[in-house]
Amino acid sequence: MGRLTTHVLDTAAGKPAAGLRIELFRLGDTDPLRTLTTNPDGRADAPLLEGESLAAGQYELRFHAGDYLRAQGTRLPEPAFLDVIPVRFGIADATAHYHVPLLLSPYGYSTYRGS
Repeated sequence: MGRLTTHVLDTAAGKPAAGLRIELFRLGDTDPLRTLTTNPDGRADAPLLEGESLAAGQYELRFHAGDYLRAQGTRLPEPAFLDVIPVRFGIADATAHYHVPLLLSPYGYSTYRGS
């Protein structure tokens, strides 16, 4: 059964990014498929999509990094260098596991297809 998962690590603080808001969109849609806040481990409590709800196509995760960093007491310029981080990706095989993690700091981020 296919599934989509994510997690966020705050690399500047060396810890999971707990309490970070994430929105999941299917490209072309204006309303999010799902909105969630990361748990104390920086993860979603359940897959963002799985089974029949996971379809081939293009998606976007929006990580609300600026709000998270401000809540952590990080001093950011206005406007912040990174505020909402969009990560667009494609799902070709709806039976596979797609893991899209984000490594975050106030001035940079990276992502990859994890396992």
